[in-house]
Amino acid sequence: QVQLVESGGGLVQPGGSLRLACAASESIDSYPAMEWYRQTPGNQRERVATSPLTGSRIYAASVEGRFTISRDNAKNTLYLQMHSLEPEDTDVYFCTAVRGRDGHHFWGQGTQVTVSS
Repeated sequence: QVQLVESGGGLVQPGGSLRLACAASESIDSYPAMEWYRQTPGNQRERVATSPLTGSRIYAASVEGRFTISRDNAKNTLYLQMHSLEPEDTDVYFCTAVRGRDGHHFWGQGTQVTVSS
């Protein structure tokens, strides 16, 4: 099964930017969708952005216009560019690969993003 490793999290001031990366152990162009989720401990995971293999990218309303999801299939890497970060964006961010035949999600270990002054 695919292994996913997120990186790029850290501490940033409000209004700042970060770019998260998710490196996959195999080709990601066989997965119909790659996604970013986020979660605060004790809360439900929230889907942040979806990069389908075909079709338009999808964003949560809370990040629309500030975050951009992209993929580099040649590098087997998924990205999340985040701008205008707010304290409410503080969370652990996870990437996931969605398997086509049954919709099963493979998850990375997550990377912490903290937005604070």
